[in-house]
Amino acid sequence: MKRDEFSSDAASPTFVDLRSDTVTRPTEAMYAQMCAAPLGDDGLDGDPTARALEETAAAVLGKEAGLFVPSCTMGNLLAILAQVQRSEQILLEAQAHMINTERGAATLTGAFLLGIAGIDGAMDLNQLEDALRPAASPLRTGMIALETSHNAAGGAVLPLAHMAAVSSLARARGIPVHLDGARLFNAAAHLGIAPAEVSASVDTVSLCLSKGLSAPVGAVLAGSEPVIAAARRLRKMIGGTQRQVGVMAAAGLEALTAMGSRLTEDHARARQLSEGLNALRPLLSANSPQTNIVQVDLAATGRGSARWVDDLEAAGIRTRPLGEARLRLVTHRHITAADIERAIAAFRICLEAV
Repeated sequence: MKRDEFSSDAASPTFVDLRSDTVTRPTEAMYAQMCAAPLGDDGLDGDPTARALEETAAAVLGKEAGLFVPSCTMGNLLAILAQVQRSEQILLEAQAHMINTERGAATLTGAFLLGIAGIDGAMDLNQLEDALRPAASPLRTGMIALETSHNAAGGAVLPLAHMAAVSSLARARGIPVHLDGARLFNAAAHLGIAPAEVSASVDTVSLCLSKGLSAPVGAVLAGSEPVIAAARRLRKMIGGTQRQVGVMAAAGLEALTAMGSRLTEDHARARQLSEGLNALRPLLSANSPQTNIVQVDLAATGRGSARWVDDLEAAGIRTRPLGEARLRLVTHRHITAADIERAIAAFRICLEAV
């Protein structure tokens, strides 16, 4: 198969794919960098392109060192393994991706995840402080984890003041703070600040390269030199060391340095989609997105999310269910303003059959 048969930047003429920003494909610049990347054995004496990515990511995120990993899930897992002891607990917002989707990986750590109620992805600070009291649990808290932008909260961005307050509570007790920053660049774009400002108050941070940044695969974990050295050793233990990984790291380096500035376009498309769907009230209602995730409440239609996914697929729009009565739509660089109008029209047609 020729590359241009599957790598086109153009949206598919058949489907508007709003399932996730993980469907983004590499840019031509990424392919060029992949072809020209200097390579080595990352399990032996190191891959120079992977090291360049790690150093660049650390600088961009304001940390001492970085580690290239296959996925953000592995990055979060390594952050726990490198900093949390077995039988300790990790406190995080109750709907965090690490607790809702990645807790299977967390079973490998011997740590316990405890969800703290929150609003728009931000933990209630009073409840967090209560959970940190010695009498609250026989378990020692080994980590507090944050997430921004927050997936389950419709791409909500944590206020920097909230992150600083959590960090203050943690540091007063000698507890590390980890940031699941899979979509950290989206948060930075929304706030209009550099990524390093988002991660300034945390000890470790993971960043996904294969979502809105459009790399084909990979993530980076960043933190202090001792923690990243431990994570590098642990990565080998769990099978995450790769060989001539510079082929992929080259795409990640291009993603890291060139793709963040355009994410505001995705956010504008998400607002366009939300406004168009809210014009179909009262049967449909959507959140007002800060970033690129739109959640659609279907309850008033009397049809479940599975039926909506099928009906929209038949109309050329790919979506994902979020429970029984909601859909999750994610904009990305392959989605144009015309695609959004096509999606809104498809929702309107499906509503006519309700």
